[in-house]
Amino acid sequence: MSMRVTFLGTSGAVPTTERAPSALLVNREGERFLFDCGEGTQRQMMRFGTGFNVTHLFVTHLHGDHILGIPGLIQSWDFNGRDDPLAIHVPPGSKKHIKSLVHAGGYDPSYAVNIHEVAPGKTALAGDGYEVRTFKTNHRTKSQGYAIVEEDRPGRFDREKAEEELGIPPGPMYGKLHNGETVELDDGTVIRPEQVVGEPRPGRTLVYTGDTRPVQATVDIAHDADLLIHDATFTTEEAGRARQTYHSTAQEAADVASRANAKRLALTHISSRYAGNAGPIEREGREGFDGECFVPDDGQKFEVPFPDDE
Repeated sequence: MSMRVTFLGTSGAVPTTERAPSALLVNREGERFLFDCGEGTQRQMMRFGTGFNVTHLFVTHLHGDHILGIPGLIQSWDFNGRDDPLAIHVPPGSKKHIKSLVHAGGYDPSYAVNIHEVAPGKTALAGDGYEVRTFKTNHRTKSQGYAIVEEDRPGRFDREKAEEELGIPPGPMYGKLHNGETVELDDGTVIRPEQVVGEPRPGRTLVYTGDTRPVQATVDIAHDADLLIHDATFTTEEAGRARQTYHSTAQEAADVASRANAKRLALTHISSRYAGNAGPIEREGREGFDGECFVPDDGQKFEVPFPDDE
């Protein structure tokens, strides 16, 4: 089961020729989620071939570089004959502002657009085998991050033991045992799942902060995360500017990832002052974090592996 991340926009508040405003698309086994929607997001989706059938849009906060792509995307979906409803998840108090973007210029989409306010610390979406959870961040306005947290998967099935030691014929019984059901052989022997199925295996966790200062809530929700995508607008040389604008430095993001014991760290929301050369951001992140650390380019794709596949 794949979980592919496409970094559609990785710039700070001011876009550059190399980096568009904030947007992130996650394709989990064909189900597409969009996190933030800066201006030009629809073109980035076309450019990088992510597909357009997004079911849920998650907004971290109301700053323009995270939401101004919504009107164009809403209307393009309509022009393309969209019928499926769209759910937009937003921080508390944001619904009326997002609604005004959906209906910008007096436009009324022909498909349903449902806007849901969800508070930090809650579940924004409960899907099949996963949840999208919110957590509180610290920016200049009401803001929150989102985490895709998968349920544990069944343990590995010991086919050799099942067939050779226990005499279970290949077929439907294997599936039943793997799903936790007890089966009975023709001779009356009862086989329990734990005889052939190992311990449950953890699912994946992906965390996206949006714009934020380093906060304990990120450390908590990103514990053992397979990928943490964290604000790293500046290097430590601009630490004062980071505090003033409620952003993080690459060093601060690396410290959060280390404290969370995250496996990988993607540094994003890169200030325009590093246009064309994000090397200083990446170097600072790598110096402070022992796991895999990188600054993604616009269009870069990343496959999030299962913990036990590494």
